[in-house]
Amino acid sequence: MRNRFLLLFLFICGSLFSQKKIIRGTVYNEKGAFQDVAVYFNNTMIGTATNKKGEFSIPVIEGNHQLIVSFLGFKTITYNLDTKTYRKPLVFALVEDENMLDEIIIGKTKYDDDWKYNLTRFKQEFIGRTELAKDCEILNPKVLYFEYEAEKKKLTAFARAPLKIRNKGLGYKITYDLKQFIIEGNRVEYLGFSKYENLKGNKRKQRKWEKNRLKAYNGSATHFYKTLLNKSTYKEGFIVNQFKRIPNQERPTEKEIKKARELVRLSKSMINFSKKIDAPITAVDSALLVLRKVRLPKFKDYLYRTKVPGDSLISIKSGFPYLDFKNNLSVIYTKEKEEKGFILRNMFSKKRNPLQQTSSLIPLSIPTMLNKRGLLLNPLDMIFEGYWSYEKFADSLPLDYEPHLDED
Repeated sequence: MRNRFLLLFLFICGSLFSQKKIIRGTVYNEKGAFQDVAVYFNNTMIGTATNKKGEFSIPVIEGNHQLIVSFLGFKTITYNLDTKTYRKPLVFALVEDENMLDEIIIGKTKYDDDWKYNLTRFKQEFIGRTELAKDCEILNPKVLYFEYEAEKKKLTAFARAPLKIRNKGLGYKITYDLKQFIIEGNRVEYLGFSKYENLKGNKRKQRKWEKNRLKAYNGSATHFYKTLLNKSTYKEGFIVNQFKRIPNQERPTEKEIKKARELVRLSKSMINFSKKIDAPITAVDSALLVLRKVRLPKFKDYLYRTKVPGDSLISIKSGFPYLDFKNNLSVIYTKEKEEKGFILRNMFSKKRNPLQQTSSLIPLSIPTMLNKRGLLLNPLDMIFEGYWSYEKFADSLPLDYEPHLDED
C-alpha cells in the first residue's frame, strides 16, 4: 500500500531578501498589556517575547513572512507580514480560546497501554522513522490527548500545550504549536506552527549538526524547488519524469467489493474459502473472485515523459514564480540512496539493496506559487509520496536555514 501524506505541519511563507527591518508591536488582552507572549516568524529561528508593557521588536530580512502571536489558552494569531507595506507598529488583541481542550477531559486522560500505543503511532507519523528520528524526542508527551474512531479507523491527536521537541540529530530545540493531527486509513494530515532554537554544543557537535542539516536539506522538496528557480535541477542531482495516474481496471469497484462482502457474510457457513475457482459458477464464486482482487492497487501509473527540463515546470505570473505542470511528477535524487528504514517501512516490504531516492509529487491545486527562496507558499496544494513522505518532522529545517552547498 502506498503511503500518502499531506505535509501540513508547515504554513510556509517567507520571501527573505538581504536588507533587515525592525518589526515592532504590542500585544494585549481584555485586562491590558500582555507580558511573555511568544511572537515569532513561523518555522524559523526568529522570535521574541513581549515585555511588561506588552511590547515586542524583531529584526527580519525584507520580504513576506508569517508572524505568529501565541499564548497558551488564547487563540493563536497568524499575521501575513509584507515588510514593503509595514509602516507603523502592529497591535494584536488576544482572545481566549473557547475551543481549548476541557481540563476535565485532560484530567481524565489515562496514560495506559492504549494511550502509549496511540503515542507510538503519533511519533511514527509525526516525528518519523528516519535515522534522524531516533535522536528526536518529544519532551512533554503527556500534553497529548487521543481520540480513536474504530469504524473510520481514525486517530485524532490534540495538544493542550505546545509540544517541546529536542532534535539532537540536527541540533535544534523546537516549540511546535499543534493545530491538527489526523490519521485516517493510510493518510496522515497535520498542521501547526514551529519555532526553532539552536541547541548548545561543543565544536564536535556543531560540526555533526552542520553535516546532518546539509544531509537533511540535500534531496529534500525545498532543495528541489530551489533548483527549479535556479535552473540547476539536473546539475544538483535531480531527474524529473512525468506520469499519469488512472483507475486500475483490473480492480473491482468499491460498489462491487461491498456487494461481494455482504454476499460472503450471508453465506459464510457454506463457503470453502480455499476453493480454486477457474470460472465462477455461482454468485458466491463470483463474490470470492472479487474479494481476491481487493489488494490490487486502485490506480496504475503510466510514465509518459522522461528527463523533463526543470524550467518547463515553472511559469511566471505577474512577476511571481509558480510550480506549473500537468498530471504528476516523479522526482529522483541521484546523489543519495534510500535509508534501510524506508526499504523496510511496512510488514510487506522485502529486503533489497537501497536505490536512489524517488518521490512523487501529486498536485491538488495547480499552478501553485513559490517564493523566491523556492518555498511552496501553500503546502496543502501538494501531496508527497515515496521518499518525501518518509521524511517527516525529524528531518525538517527552519526556513532561514542556509545550506553550505560546497561541503561534502
